Amino acid sequence: MSAHNYIPKEPVTIECNIEKTLDVIGGKWAFLVIRELFCGTKRFGELQRLIPAVSPRALTSTLRHLEDKGVLERKVFPTVPVTVEYTLTPKGEDLHHILKEMKLWSARWT
Repeated sequence: MSAHNYIPKEPVTIECNIEKTLDVIGGKWAFLVIRELFCGTKRFGELQRLIPAVSPRALTSTLRHLEDKGVLERKVFPTVPVTVEYTLTPKGEDLHHILKEMKLWSARWT
């Protein structure tokens, strides 16, 4: 078969980096959690007070998701009751510019 007669196969999937990003920050509460952590380390209760509409279950799920994706780290202190703090990782901090641009876009167009 000559090169000019070659017809490539259609790809089954096309990897999309935007889709990968949205998998991390596209959850209903993820953006709000990340936004609060841009201001520094927070405990679970602080996040719950800062995002009053989120249920404890949804906040827990979001924090686990963001931890699994490497966006934040969870630090447990052996106190009674146990103290847990959440801090953005360098990967999470790197989202600051992206989220700021999304905020500016929304201010312009919505």
